[in-house]
Amino acid sequence: MTLSQAKTYGGVGAILALIGGAVPKLGSVLSIVGIVLILLAVKEISDEAGDEAIFKNYLISFVLQVGAFVALIIAIIAVLGTSIIAMGGPRAFEHEMQDFGAIMAIIGSILVGFIIFWILFSLGSYYLKKSYELIAEYTGVDLFKTTGLLYFIGALTAIIFIGLLIILVARILEIVAYFSLPEELPSKQSAVIT
Repeated sequence: MTLSQAKTYGGVGAILALIGGAVPKLGSVLSIVGIVLILLAVKEISDEAGDEAIFKNYLISFVLQVGAFVALIIAIIAVLGTSIIAMGGPRAFEHEMQDFGAIMAIIGSILVGFIIFWILFSLGSYYLKKSYELIAEYTGVDLFKTTGLLYFIGALTAIIFIGLLIILVARILEIVAYFSLPEELPSKQSAVIT
């Protein structure tokens, strides 16, 4: 068994995940296909290395990051929905939005949603970093360590928006890292010989 499929799946998946946000209408579909391909690549690397922690950490990362987006969407919908209902419908909502206190309550609730998002997203990025560190260890492609570290730093600093640029750099490096995978895992015997 070789890493050629993981190389292809991961590289193409990383490209699709990166460009998905820039493509109108089909962007979300491209991103989902890209994420699934990356999951398959990580699973194959994990199986080839014989280390379940690689895939387990990546899967935890995936679940936490999806949970972050779901929590943010739920927070926004809940705040706006309850505000509209509490105020007696859309017309009353528009009228009430002129009240400074109502606006601050809505903004405060949405900020709580963003904080929950940031915490879950940062935790997910930590597990992604752990997974990519293991991949670097087994494959010898140190670019995975750099990619994981940049994802983590980007997630931590996303709250001040500079992190979004760092995550973009990490996504580009992720493409290069996957296409840099060797065809086979380096022999463990050659690493042990002294």
